[in-house]
Amino acid sequence: MQTSKDFAREIRNVTLKMVYNAKASHIGGAFSMADILSVLYHNVLKIDPTEPDNENRDRFLLSKGHACTSLYATLGLKGFFELKELDSYAANGSKFLAHTSHYIPGVEISAGSLGHALPIACGLAIAAQKKHKTWKTYCLLSDGELNEGSNWESILLAPQLKLNNLILIIDYNKIQSFGFVKDVIDIEPLSKKFEAFNWETYEINGHDHEELLATFKLCDNDGPKPKVIICNTIKGKGVSFMENKLLWHYKSPSEEEYNQAIGELNL
Repeated sequence: MQTSKDFAREIRNVTLKMVYNAKASHIGGAFSMADILSVLYHNVLKIDPTEPDNENRDRFLLSKGHACTSLYATLGLKGFFELKELDSYAANGSKFLAHTSHYIPGVEISAGSLGHALPIACGLAIAAQKKHKTWKTYCLLSDGELNEGSNWESILLAPQLKLNNLILIIDYNKIQSFGFVKDVIDIEPLSKKFEAFNWETYEINGHDHEELLATFKLCDNDGPKPKVIICNTIKGKGVSFMENKLLWHYKSPSEEEYNQAIGELNL
């Protein structure tokens, strides 16, 4: 029986192949959130790949759309579409764009400019409450994306409206496009900020599957507050020469690096 850890390994393998074949980038941020996606799609989200638009599905919004490869890999492995379709990723004319595209089954929104998904997630959470629906909205942000003011407007609004069906996940890998987060705009103390903004706040190891699952279960409550899970992660997680390296925000692996990475992912 496949575990979420097995699934995460598959996600990273498919992601690596996509990035390598397309000579694309953002593999560091795709790898840092692979475990989060694995637990969500393996254990948590109420979804059906045969009915991707089912009205009662949970909604998952990826705000850091530049890291779309691991989400596409997750959806393909879950059967939202034929996995071989990912061979066209980032090719001219392909529907698998280099940022998330809502034309893909299972993808809720197209993403490009950062800071848009959480406001949309708030709107979805409001809609579910107004319609007396039980589905939840999950939104995954990058840490560097917290530089965007639109996120903080939403972070203020959600507790005011008691959006307890909203779960925000932050991929806190500490590196953004041009440097370490602390050197660009320091967002610490992050947990205390969310607590002060009246969110139900959790800070965990974003690569620990047991801790991830336990925390998602804690978020499944009827308390009045929106929930935030700050996931401490490692950029490039799973491949030694990629881990904690700013270079892998943009770099595409060479053939030698690809072969080494494949070897490390499948030890």
